[in-house]
Amino acid sequence: MSLDVNIRALLDQMAAMAMPKLWEIGPQAARAASRSSFFRGKDTPVGRVENRTMPGPGGDIALRVYTPMESKEALLPGLVFFHGGGFVLGDLDTHDDLCRVLANQSGCRVVSVEYRLAPECCFPAAVEDCFAATQFVSVNAAAFGILADQIAVGGDSAGGNLAAVVTQLAKADGPKIGFQLLIYPVTQLAGPELPSMRENAKGYFLEKQSMDWFTRLYAPDAAHRADPRLSPLLAKDLSGLPPAYIVTAGFDPLRDEGKAYADALDAAGVSVTYVNYPGMIHGFFSMRGMIPKAREAVAAAAAALHAGLTTE
Repeated sequence: MSLDVNIRALLDQMAAMAMPKLWEIGPQAARAASRSSFFRGKDTPVGRVENRTMPGPGGDIALRVYTPMESKEALLPGLVFFHGGGFVLGDLDTHDDLCRVLANQSGCRVVSVEYRLAPECCFPAAVEDCFAATQFVSVNAAAFGILADQIAVGGDSAGGNLAAVVTQLAKADGPKIGFQLLIYPVTQLAGPELPSMRENAKGYFLEKQSMDWFTRLYAPDAAHRADPRLSPLLAKDLSGLPPAYIVTAGFDPLRDEGKAYADALDAAGVSVTYVNYPGMIHGFFSMRGMIPKAREAVAAAAAALHAGLTTE
């Protein structure tokens, strides 16, 4: 396994910039840096973008709704999307272009959720917001232009964790979720360290020390980290969950826990497609403008989402 040549060039460019580490500058400065990241795309055209709010457990939650380009149908399949950023970073703007592309290429209306962040709001705030948003979209599906029986959840990194957790919570009392799209997800904040966390601990964009920092801020009480709402891989029963499409990257510290979750779903009888991109790093879905393989991966994920929601 070797790094993609475009990824190697990108990492070299970042090293030359001598960018400070997240844990060195703190949450506020890290958020500002993530908003101005040169990875971000440039407003891919879509049919419509609408900003909304909904009442949430800790106050109003901002939502952004994306209608795909050239959509003619009043009601479309829907994706409730949770952004990544280690539960500390990220917002509607950092993942705006990715949501636009997913909407266009999947034919889904995408509802992006701005959940509460740590350390201001620690676990379980993000879980509560994401589950509430999924319930709200389901109950008000027609008002969002979404087919109530064709709703998926998805996200990248921390957002993938939240999507996995939401499907587990929804299994007991609803809402009905038809598909889960988990992009290099965090699936355990407790348990034994897996090999990819050691192999890719430093030098590949996301680093082990960053993950440790995110974990301390989001879940400061170590005793809580085995809770399945933090570590969905540790749930006792994964049966009955919706079909999943899980993406990992070869040089990602989270690679093995994403694969472990795919294996656990499969063992529980859940339909799962697992795709690893060997030469990629964590976050590569947001690097489409620079990395050709990222464009291919996003297109494949969008196609899987479309097929997962619309195939009888």
